[in-house]
Amino acid sequence: MTSNTAGKPIKCKAAVLPGPGEELVVEEVEVAPPKAGEVRVKVVACGVCHTDQSAANGVLQPISGPVILGHEGAGVVESVGEGVTSVQPGDHVIVLYMPYCGDCPLCKAQNTNFCAKAQLSFVTEGLPTDGTSRFTWKGKKVQHFMLSSSFSQYTVTLETCVAKINPKAPLEKVCLLGCGIPTGYGAAINIAKVTAGSTCAIWGLGGVGLAVAMGAKAQGAKRIIGIDINPEKFEIAKKFGCTEFVNPKDHDKPVPKVLQEMTGGLGVDFALECCGTVPTMNAAFDSASSAGGSTTIIGAAKYSDLLTINPFSLLMGKTINGGAYGGYKGRRDIPGLVELYLKGDLLIDEFHTHTRSLDKINEAFQLLKEGKSIRTVLTLH
Repeated sequence: MTSNTAGKPIKCKAAVLPGPGEELVVEEVEVAPPKAGEVRVKVVACGVCHTDQSAANGVLQPISGPVILGHEGAGVVESVGEGVTSVQPGDHVIVLYMPYCGDCPLCKAQNTNFCAKAQLSFVTEGLPTDGTSRFTWKGKKVQHFMLSSSFSQYTVTLETCVAKINPKAPLEKVCLLGCGIPTGYGAAINIAKVTAGSTCAIWGLGGVGLAVAMGAKAQGAKRIIGIDINPEKFEIAKKFGCTEFVNPKDHDKPVPKVLQEMTGGLGVDFALECCGTVPTMNAAFDSASSAGGSTTIIGAAKYSDLLTINPFSLLMGKTINGGAYGGYKGRRDIPGLVELYLKGDLLIDEFHTHTRSLDKINEAFQLLKEGKSIRTVLTLH
């Protein structure tokens, strides 16, 4: 199958962030054909994630702009560059921000999901193949974002950054497997390795935190304590596995003390932090049992932030870990999560609370900021 646009530039609509802190504008961009080892994807749907919002505000890493954000995209392969063999035009794919070549030492390793052949960056000036952009807007080159840039009707990424999936899966649902759901679900299963009968505490009940709860439940955790300052999230969190809740605003003592009292002075077996702030990371570590309790950092803090812990706690058996994308090796593992969803064994629809067209992207960001949505999905075609 060959697209009639293959090898040609495509003009389409995209949400462009002119500069840090500015409002996104939906305007026409030109998307160049894919080069060797690259794929051009017609993006059908894309979730709006907190990471996009943080990047837009310049929290994660300074963005000079203009840039096309978005990293929870799913669509159909429009054309492929030279040497691409794993996908072809017409294939349904999820666009991934974590590359997986399958051949390098890191891809073959069991303890990481990074790829040595493609440098991972939250904000990347173009693509790792040659360091240039495939987007042009008003005569200017546009930055790519997280190897995805899925807030565009067409995007170009690496072959190693697309997962071919079952075409029966609705793209407006499984696009959320591009980031938030695997990040949380896999954090509980692959990184923290939550054990059956354990007690877990989760800081932050946004999309990632709810996915953590789903993973902890799948692992057989007995108590799953959700921590959030928005009590409106508590009822829906029960659907994903939370059994108890703590609102820090309801207590005149620190959360670690509250959790110690809830666990007979022991602390929790697994503390999982999804807020991305140093204070909540410290609280998570302090809440983990001194007798082998585990803390998993999932939320993304500022690059300049530093975490300080007492090394004596480590001597007593506490551990602290973290990871990106739930430890999943994207092209290898994500198609399997799609199959779990199609079988009814993985919740995805429940994360999708709002739908907006691409031209309503700023409204989608506002829903996220106000805590009114778990995930808003943008429809691009």
